[in-house]
Amino acid sequence: MKAKKKPGNTIAQRQAQREQQEKRMKRVMWITGACIVVLVLLLIIIRPGSSSKEGNFDYSSMPVLGNPDAPVKIVEMGDYKCPSCQYFTQDISPQLKKDFIDTGKAALYFSNYLIISPEADSNTAALAAQSVFHQNKDEFWKYYEAIYRNQGDENTEWATPDFLVNLARTENIKVDYDQLRKDIDEKTYQKEIDSQNALARKLNVMSTPTLFVNGEMASEKASMNYPVLKPFIEKKLAEQNKE
Repeated sequence: MKAKKKPGNTIAQRQAQREQQEKRMKRVMWITGACIVVLVLLLIIIRPGSSSKEGNFDYSSMPVLGNPDAPVKIVEMGDYKCPSCQYFTQDISPQLKKDFIDTGKAALYFSNYLIISPEADSNTAALAAQSVFHQNKDEFWKYYEAIYRNQGDENTEWATPDFLVNLARTENIKVDYDQLRKDIDEKTYQKEIDSQNALARKLNVMSTPTLFVNGEMASEKASMNYPVLKPFIEKKLAEQNKE
């Protein structure tokens, strides 16, 4: 014969179970709340706005083609070893110059972003160009165009110190050639180049050339297609004229 359970014991057990459930619910609620707080913080940190494509540039420290007071400022992030950058320099830039730069509507700036051979040619050419810029700002664009005009194959090493100094001599770039060689060998302006690379990465630049027009990144298609780029610049110009 089975013994009957005492009602008091059953009530106590139920009460204990309820207390355990309440504790578990509180624990779940606390953990859930903590997870929500962490998630919100993560969203704040990695939200799209934090990887903005809006660039804040120190224009005064950069090579400029045209009037620095022009209402539209165009920044090219480029690599001297990049074939697409050569195309931009030889095919897109002349149209920019005719329509916007020579008319005082825009100014073109240059910033290094090394993606082809950051430890070799791309960096060596950037060091040479920065040396020319610091020695004689008026000669920078002439040397810039000379490098692209004499650009070697993307898969071979060609931008050596000897090549870059001899190129400056051949093109009659008005700088001290011994100083140019020294600046290349001693990497005088490496920190500047590293800083420009860091800015490009911060702005999520994925290719060269990449253009920023009044701080806003242009599409990859616009950077390589003048009929697409032109209306984008005109839009920025119209915005400036309204202010």
